[in-house]
Amino acid sequence: MNTEGLLVYRQKESLGAEQDLDLALELLSGTRTGRTQPMLRIYRPEPTVAFGQRDARLPGFDAARQACRDLGFEPLIRRAGGRAAAYHPGSLVIDHIEPDPDPIRESQARFQAFGELFTEALTRAGVDARLGPIPHEYCYGDHSVHGVHPTEQDIRVKLIGTAQRQIATGWLFSSSIVVEEGAAIRRVLSEAYSAMELEWDPLTGGAANDLVPGVTVEQVEQAVLEVYGNHWQLSEQKPALVS
Repeated sequence: MNTEGLLVYRQKESLGAEQDLDLALELLSGTRTGRTQPMLRIYRPEPTVAFGQRDARLPGFDAARQACRDLGFEPLIRRAGGRAAAYHPGSLVIDHIEPDPDPIRESQARFQAFGELFTEALTRAGVDARLGPIPHEYCYGDHSVHGVHPTEQDIRVKLIGTAQRQIATGWLFSSSIVVEEGAAIRRVLSEAYSAMELEWDPLTGGAANDLVPGVTVEQVEQAVLEVYGNHWQLSEQKPALVS
């Protein structure tokens, strides 16, 4: 990973579920022309369930999408892999984009490095965070981040899912951190996974403040920026591609 300068774009409000995903891809595409510099985009999303492309081929996919809409979540299909993941305004989405002439070379190492970074950030925010999957978690990933209850160690909740996309000129690493309102996440994922007949343990879904009452999105955002600041020289600026 580049450890020099990094622009920080703190998007003040969501553009809408689909438009937010589209902007990430537009910023990645900007690495083709040099309009996108190494940057970090941070925002609080609209209620969204981002399905994987494998989900869209399942017989129950249409029913799953309707279940999401019924609960106020916009169902979308992301271009990265994995299964359905959910986030909402109680979450923080972090898009890290960098130009890179060989974006595939460190793609697996990137999962580990960012997993460690976000684990450190959640720990700084007061969460007992661990890198690694929980058995039967939603959108299972070897480098997801989970939190552990401070007094009941068998209670573990997935808090961060990560995904990445590469093109010939750069990469996008996207992470969603669920901080508040975990019940809404559990409910919409339960309905969606049930419709697609996918097994998972609903107890693995939730938010950071299910484990540490009082932790807020603002606190987690500050912790993320502090940890990033240990590795990059940060400067807050709106990217050229954003009007």
